[in-house]
Amino acid sequence: MGYKTVIGLEIHAELSTETKMFCSCTNAFGGEANTHCCPVCMGLPGALPVLNKKAVEYAIKAGIAFNTKINTKTRMDRKNYFYADLVKGYQISQDTIPLCGEGYTEIEIEEGTKRVNLQRIHIEEDTGKLTHTMDGDTLIDYNRAGVPLIEIVTKPDMNTPEEARLFLEKLRATLKYIEVSDVKMEEGSLRCDVNINVVDTETGLKTNITEIKNLNSFRGAVKAMEYEEKRHIDTLKQGQNTLKETRRWDEVKGETISMREKGDTADYRFAADGDLAAIEIPEEWVNEIRNSMPELPHHKKERFVKEYALSEYDAGVLTASKALAMFFEDTVKLLDDPKLVSNWVMGDVLRRLKDDDVEIEDTKLSPKDLSQLIALVKSEKINNNTGKKVLKEIFDTGKDPETIVKEKGLIQISDESQVREIVEKVLEDNKQSIEDYKSGKDRALGFLVGQVMKISRGKANPQLANKMILDIIKEKY
Repeated sequence: MGYKTVIGLEIHAELSTETKMFCSCTNAFGGEANTHCCPVCMGLPGALPVLNKKAVEYAIKAGIAFNTKINTKTRMDRKNYFYADLVKGYQISQDTIPLCGEGYTEIEIEEGTKRVNLQRIHIEEDTGKLTHTMDGDTLIDYNRAGVPLIEIVTKPDMNTPEEARLFLEKLRATLKYIEVSDVKMEEGSLRCDVNINVVDTETGLKTNITEIKNLNSFRGAVKAMEYEEKRHIDTLKQGQNTLKETRRWDEVKGETISMREKGDTADYRFAADGDLAAIEIPEEWVNEIRNSMPELPHHKKERFVKEYALSEYDAGVLTASKALAMFFEDTVKLLDDPKLVSNWVMGDVLRRLKDDDVEIEDTKLSPKDLSQLIALVKSEKINNNTGKKVLKEIFDTGKDPETIVKEKGLIQISDESQVREIVEKVLEDNKQSIEDYKSGKDRALGFLVGQVMKISRGKANPQLANKMILDIIKEKY
């Protein structure tokens, strides 16, 4: 028997506007609970909302980035449901006429390029935040209530959790590139809901769609999808079906847990919001936004391949983050060797970023520092291993590479007489390694070079040491 997994995503991204969606309260993360509030975002009687133009602009930018049709005549609707953090008893959202209609983006999978179609992108307000205490109480912080959101809804075009991850990665990079959201999942700026079911490809039987709510990490989203995929397949194998329900991911238990029966759209009793006028967007404004759009990740990737002669993979890694792409290009402007710069960025720099769990823009390393460091290695003033140590020192102290090299006396020894003196001592003290090398044990040569580097405290030119060892063994041994 064969099974096909069907996945659709609903992504909520908080917009990086200065103020909230319908009032002048600050749209800043954090702050003391219930201090970023006013009668409008608290939903008090008589308070009237006013639409944030910048939020509409940011949503249009997202729509353009994902090839959607911008609806120049739209409106805001009321989505009615009761929940403790929904102050008014309804959410101001969009139903029948979203700001952005159907669109698409493309992801790279093993089989090639795959298109993921979008149903819509619409604007809405966020809700408050609930905190459940150990005593069983629930505290509500309304600082988040009224924060502007875009909801991006895909069609069920993804067939594996990995495809969904690739889509999410591209979506996050794109939103950050166009600077409409900081997409910080740890702060709730990007949240994902998953709709998943499985089809028996032989019988055509389908499981009911399960919705997994409020996934706040890509790792958690993938694990939740993998769990649900297996659960749905096992249910079909038993001749049963899943419930149409909403579930949540429990990271500790490593499983999804049922929350409630899944409602239909009709249950929300959508109706036009009577406090907000219909929205008419001039075509000129849309064109102005379109013309101001920055270079998108996939366009930048294509340019990196052509302009810098990088591989598809290297270009993809370097352009996944806007800040990293800018760092690479700024370094290349100072040191015209794109491949070498790419090797350093993708190797030691990215490794350091991962170890420190930071982004490139949050480090003490500048393009000028990296270009100087690579130049020192390229000119053989320091060797590659020393360069890695200097890079670590830059990350830790912020000192420039030339200062570090000078202060620590790291200039590489390339004087042949100095290196020969060290090499001869190493050979004299390691006669057995010479015999091992001569008998075909190539690793012995590496040991001898290592001893030279140890005695010279890493400052001997390793290429020169390697050549000199071979020459002296040939001459004397």
